[in-house]
Amino acid sequence: MSTLEHENQAGIRAILDRQRQAFLASGSSSAQQRIELMDRAIGLLVDHEKEIIEALSADFGHRSADFSRVVDVLSPLMTLKQTKAAVTDWMQPEIRQTDRGEASVHYQPLGVVGIVIPWNGPFAVGFACLAGALAAGNRVMIKPSEFTPKTSELMARMIRSVYAENEVAVVTGDADVGRIFCSQPFDHLMFTGAGSVGRQVMRAAAENLVPVTLELGGKSPTILSRSADLHMAVSKVIGGKLMNAGQVCLAPDYVFVPEEQVEDFIALARTVVAGMLPTLRDNPDYTSVINARHFQRLQGYLDEAREAGVEVIELNPAGEDLSDQQHHKIAPTLLNNPDDGLKVMQDEIFGPLLPIKPYKDITEVVAYINAHPRPLGLYWFGSDPAEEAFVLDRTCSGGVTINDVVRHGGVENLPFGGVGHSGMGAYRGRDGFKTLSHGKAVLRAVDGLDPTRPPYSEQVRQFIGSLITR
Repeated sequence: MSTLEHENQAGIRAILDRQRQAFLASGSSSAQQRIELMDRAIGLLVDHEKEIIEALSADFGHRSADFSRVVDVLSPLMTLKQTKAAVTDWMQPEIRQTDRGEASVHYQPLGVVGIVIPWNGPFAVGFACLAGALAAGNRVMIKPSEFTPKTSELMARMIRSVYAENEVAVVTGDADVGRIFCSQPFDHLMFTGAGSVGRQVMRAAAENLVPVTLELGGKSPTILSRSADLHMAVSKVIGGKLMNAGQVCLAPDYVFVPEEQVEDFIALARTVVAGMLPTLRDNPDYTSVINARHFQRLQGYLDEAREAGVEVIELNPAGEDLSDQQHHKIAPTLLNNPDDGLKVMQDEIFGPLLPIKPYKDITEVVAYINAHPRPLGLYWFGSDPAEEAFVLDRTCSGGVTINDVVRHGGVENLPFGGVGHSGMGAYRGRDGFKTLSHGKAVLRAVDGLDPTRPPYSEQVRQFIGSLITR
């Protein structure tokens, strides 16, 4: 370990130790104390709205100010307010039925929670996780992404202005700092990001037996039923795909279209993009790809597809030249029936590219989805109840939105998380509170016959025998 790594290790561990000591010294906090901590976070989002939007745009090269306002200011603000309103009720013991006394589950804070947040929605994810952690009564350490340095520094400055370091702390730094952060003996570690990094996070956490919540994204499929309103469906799919220029973990990654409707889908997609984004290059509503590395990755997908003979349809309403630009904008692009061996069909796209998969029958669609890793989200458009039930019953995904995309992820009363390769565990609302609490079983016992303790009288034997039946 280098001198710098040793210093980072010691510094991060020192913050964790101070938070744990403060947690143990203060004991479990009251509902009012937790609400007061959440009020501070609410104040930060309201007071720093403009700075948050500006920092995100600077880190992206250009990011839609209106999108940032909705996703990274309003969304976490609503999460905090709804959590604050419900936390007193969530903290109450849950009564459980038993004939052995009075049974209940008491929700206790875990202690110190580590949160690793992504570059594509730092405040949206970071403050949503913070809401659950504070509601559960924990101390919190946050590691934002090195890909958004201005946003990360702003978040650190904001947190320092209202929280003591032993309450909530932000640790900034590069990937090496992130690895050190994830190797700490937290009481719970939450990570949102790529599956490849998620494996490393889980491996590091395992050294200290730290439980993890992983939200890993993946290739979320969209299915257009023959019973769907095609115009509505295309509008929703394209709108969801262009959200943050496709840099959203729940973005529709590829779309199944009935084979006879593919040309209509393409024509409608052109119309929808022209209506949403008549220009791209200088349009303030169209976000840039985060950096040169991801821009080159996406261009590599397109180059490989073209070389393989795939029909690549650029949706560039004004026909603008994007080859020489200040930022890293990529035109929305459809890829018609790319082969599964291409990288665009293997990797999570995380950009404004949308492969189209023509299909004949819904059974082949479900078989395809089930032959691949379970996705974070799945979307079905249609009005056929039998087909809807078939898709819901025969597929497994983190969550589902019917007749739209992405939206289930923003519903506070629904758990948000993945399954299999798309993650484990969930947060948001009561589910997040439970994830970051320990549900402690409590039994107030009553006197009575206990068949586990000697002497084993004939009466006890007969009692046991009476229970061992079919």
